Amino acid sequence: MTLRRLFTALLLSTAAFSCHGHTDLNERTEVREFIDEMVQQHAFSRGELEKLFREVELRPDIIAAITRPAESKPWHAYRPIFLTDERIRGGVAFWQEHEAILAEAQQRYGVAPQYIVAILGVETRYGRFRGRHRIMDALATLAFDYEPRGAFFRSELQHYLLMTREESIEPLSLTGSYAGAMGTPQFIPSSFRAYAVDFDRDGRRDLFGSVHDIIGSVANYFKTHGWINGATIAVPAKVSGETYRPLLDAGLKPHINAGELAGYGVTPRWGITATAPVALLELEGESSPEHWITFNNFYVITRYNRSPLYAMAVHQLSEEIRKARESRNALARHDAAE
Repeated sequence: MTLRRLFTALLLSTAAFSCHGHTDLNERTEVREFIDEMVQQHAFSRGELEKLFREVELRPDIIAAITRPAESKPWHAYRPIFLTDERIRGGVAFWQEHEAILAEAQQRYGVAPQYIVAILGVETRYGRFRGRHRIMDALATLAFDYEPRGAFFRSELQHYLLMTREESIEPLSLTGSYAGAMGTPQFIPSSFRAYAVDFDRDGRRDLFGSVHDIIGSVANYFKTHGWINGATIAVPAKVSGETYRPLLDAGLKPHINAGELAGYGVTPRWGITATAPVALLELEGESSPEHWITFNNFYVITRYNRSPLYAMAVHQLSEEIRKARESRNALARHDAAE
């Protein structure tokens, strides 16, 4: 093929893909089948759904974004994205501003403030960056044009339509991430329906504008998934030999008592309870692997996002925020005493 013909073919294929984003989705068999299901199983109006899908745009940039997530980076490149001075200072400021709400959430759900704050810091920088994609466009694109996880996103699209009906929200009005996550805590629709709470008791669950609901919903998510108040998250470890490797293959759900780790050549860098259920994690450091003994609460963080890199970033950011806040408060007490 000549260079001119190749260029022409690329232009035509790009144009076809771009135009596809603006076609009436009701013409597609899988969309009609989805509408049939929503009508039959959930009593939606066929006419209203057809009208809605005429307004939906399939977005090639959504497909591009989901194929290159940050979690594909090695740990030594992933960590600096989230462990920044700006994010730590922002976490301290958020905690200071919403201290009473965080304390109320801790009392009700048993989740310490630093973990809630760290989640919000990693997800959206405390609500500053919540995503610019229309949720309806993102979910429809992934449901019907992203075969590797099409079934999952069709389920999320179903949850989204149910959610917007339950909460009296216009489906085309919400924006969020390329994966359909929304609000300051970036809940996907199924998580919103299952775990979002009306923490300010105003009759609605608002993860965009209500700090009460945002904080309470993250705390409720953790508690529902088995968070243990005050428990250890992760401890760095030393390994020797190769006998520890089967522990890495066993996954992040705690599956062995800490007292058994020595038999696998694993030594915690400080003391831990021998009967505590744990798992072993290996992360790609810049010059050598990092090894961590992880506990139940680390596993709970992976229920929010399955990536161990994400969970470790949340854990380490929470510690940095807590230490920075303690230093700030100690300095304030010192200044007040003078």
